[in-house]
Amino acid sequence: MLNRVVLAGRLVRDPELKYTPNGVAVANFTLAVNRPFKSQSGESEADFINCVVWRKPAENLANYMSKGSLVGVDGRVQTRSFDNQEGKKVYVTEIVADSVQFLESKGGSNTQSNNQSYNGGGQANQQQNNDPFKDKGEPIDISDDDLPF
Repeated sequence: MLNRVVLAGRLVRDPELKYTPNGVAVANFTLAVNRPFKSQSGESEADFINCVVWRKPAENLANYMSKGSLVGVDGRVQTRSFDNQEGKKVYVTEIVADSVQFLESKGGSNTQSNNQSYNGGGQANQQQNNDPFKDKGEPIDISDDDLPF
């Protein structure tokens, strides 16, 4: 059996961090994930997907990401149920995240959204005028041990 979900989207609101009675961190958040096609009127549509993440990744998400932040989620689909205050059974389907990746730096969606694009390496490209190597054109002497990959 396989139950695996991989998503990339923007936080709809700030993550909601709580702690269980045993002190375990849990964060609930909703991702807006664009659909790969446009509607008949030519507009992009998105799905709003409820997610939950536990322990240290929950604290990291709440501390470093906020509404509008671009994140990646790797996890699984889970359905649970509970009885609400009226005694009716309520079913909840959500993504339980095994990991949450930050796809841009903190505040990136608000301060530089027009100047950033995801480059596949987990970080956003900087504005060209912030490039410390601009107009140098010289080779960089770096050993393989210093590379992050």
